[in-house]
Order: sequence, then C-alpha cells, then structure tokens
Amino acid sequence: MASLNVYSVLLVLFLTCGVVMATKENDQIIKESNCETKMGLPCVLEAFTSIFNTGSISNKCCGELVVLGKVCHSALVKRTLENPLFKDLNPATIIAKSIQTWNNCLALIDSPSPSA
Repeated sequence: MASLNVYSVLLVLFLTCGVVMATKENDQIIKESNCETKMGLPCVLEAFTSIFNTGSISNKCCGELVVLGKVCHSALVKRTLENPLFKDLNPATIIAKSIQTWNNCLALIDSPSPSA
C-alpha cells in the first residue's frame, strides 16, 4: 500500500512539473519573440473571440495574425488555456478552433487577390 502512495505522489509531482514547464516554455516563447506587441488590440480581441467564443476574424486581422506567426499564436493560445478563468473550456476544442482560425487566415493571406 505504501508503494501505491509513493507512485501517486510521484505521478502528481511529474504532472505538476510538466504543467509548470509548459507554462514557462510558453512564457519564454512569448517573451523572446515579443508576441504580445505584434498585433493591435482590436485584432487581438477579434482573434480571441473567434477562438475562445463564437465569431469571425476579418481579413485585416487575419493579416496581423499571420504576421504574428504560428509559434506566437500557439504559445498565446496555450498560455490563455492555462489561465484559471478558462478552466471550464475544453482544451481540445480550443486548440482545434485555434488551428482552424490559423489555417483559414493563412489560406486567405496566401490566396491570390482577384484581378481588378
């Protein structure tokens, strides 16, 4: 029985360290890449709403999101999911919406403009 308790403690410790390391890794990416300064507040709110709620993202904000870059986008979404305010959200759903938003914006920005 004592060995079961030891394994339980080790498992909790391992999981806690993993979360702390993931948080530090996201924070480090965000800080080193200046992720928080690459998008204007209106576009941040638009992207946030399209991922964490229901809404769409404009062409202008898609452009800002693509300039932000996938690494910053992913790190910011993951860090937001770590916030206790969002503990009731399903991370898999949010990650899927994040990827969908990124792919839609990338396709929009990469597609050739119609000729005038």
